[in-house]
Amino acid sequence: MNFSFIRTLGYWIGGIWTAWGGRKRIEAKQLKNLRNLIKKVRKKSPYFNKLYAHLPDTDLITLNDLPVTSKIDLMGDFDNWLTDRSLTLAQAREHMDSMDNLGVPMGQYAVFRTSGTSGEPAVIVIPSSVIEFIFGINLARFSKRQLQVELKLQKAGTNIVISGGNGHFAGAGFDKLRQNLTPPIPRKFTFIPAEQAIGETVKQLNETGQIAEILTYPSMLAILTKEQEVGRLEIEPKRIKVAGETFTPEFRKRVEKAFPSLEFGIMNSYACTECLFMAFECDCGRQHVPEDWVILEAVDENHQPVPDGELSTTALLTVLANDLQPFIRYDIGDRLRFYRDPCPCGSPFKSFQIEGRQATVVRVGNVTLSPLAFDLEHGSAQRIQLVQTSESVFEVRAELLNHAKPDQVFEQIIQSVNAVFSKNGLVDVKVVKSDAPPHLTASGKFHEVIPL
Repeated sequence: MNFSFIRTLGYWIGGIWTAWGGRKRIEAKQLKNLRNLIKKVRKKSPYFNKLYAHLPDTDLITLNDLPVTSKIDLMGDFDNWLTDRSLTLAQAREHMDSMDNLGVPMGQYAVFRTSGTSGEPAVIVIPSSVIEFIFGINLARFSKRQLQVELKLQKAGTNIVISGGNGHFAGAGFDKLRQNLTPPIPRKFTFIPAEQAIGETVKQLNETGQIAEILTYPSMLAILTKEQEVGRLEIEPKRIKVAGETFTPEFRKRVEKAFPSLEFGIMNSYACTECLFMAFECDCGRQHVPEDWVILEAVDENHQPVPDGELSTTALLTVLANDLQPFIRYDIGDRLRFYRDPCPCGSPFKSFQIEGRQATVVRVGNVTLSPLAFDLEHGSAQRIQLVQTSESVFEVRAELLNHAKPDQVFEQIIQSVNAVFSKNGLVDVKVVKSDAPPHLTASGKFHEVIPL
């Protein structure tokens, strides 16, 4: 899989030039890239050729003319979706049958899969142009301070990646892919599977020397933070980087308190396997969309735009940099809110807040609860999970410490959960103990609450 530093440089220069032109230049570049993408998919993707058959000429198309797409529909017609007709779903899946192929390209393409958290896993095919886009645009969006931090981190110690180890996921696979590019872009890192027992993870981290950076999911970071607070974990990372899940301001403060060694702070990367660079975090802590190459829409349940400042029901993603596997107005299920006011950092790119996913809320009758309503922590447990097995029945799963008294711990957790339901007028809900271990997604994410 060839990697071009010249094309990467082009993304970098183009990204800086676009930003300098402000909103007018950003919107013009976005529309040009959108129409270029539509032109190609109409010609080379049978799926989109049929989907867009009723639309006007490409030169007249705007974003709102385009129908919404979903993972179920696209995966159901995978072999007609890609613009390269030589690659099939069967070939991609055969490549991923062996873990030896993690991060190993199929010719000129990399192949990953999603965890299937919100349904069927998707197979994601990434051409070299996307890798070049990630490096080039990411560099263009760095502030001077952020660039200095990246350079210092190169010499600060060991990089740790804690992610799912049971499949072809981008968490660990992307770093391995870097080593398999031509020419390679190596990055030394230590991989720790998120699925293993927390005690083993704590042991590995404590035995590591100076840690430069830890990259993991917020749900795993929550467990590490608790372990650090009680003294079982004793590490001093320079920076923590989170991705793949919602990261709240309140949780950020807790992590910063538990890890006073964070010289370079916490970096929140908003991304998904379908688009590995969806946003960049500025020095003010806001997430900005690289709108010249990525379109993110906040929409209601009818896929109509919601005003800035209003929480969306879902979000639509368009990846202008990937013309091999087109994601155009693709429903990603995230709930977000665009800021009304310009960011104090001065960036001309729109900024937003992430509130979570539709699939994570708990519904009992007419009552809807956020997973954040439940305080699923106990001094004698390292993982606690609440699983909704029917509309009014929930079970508690836990990974307990060796010294714990199981019956007493479960009873206290159940009382805490029942208190939340009672507070919200749900008196007929049943909460029971389960002997099953807490469940992790295929990609290693740990969800404290699993809705029905």
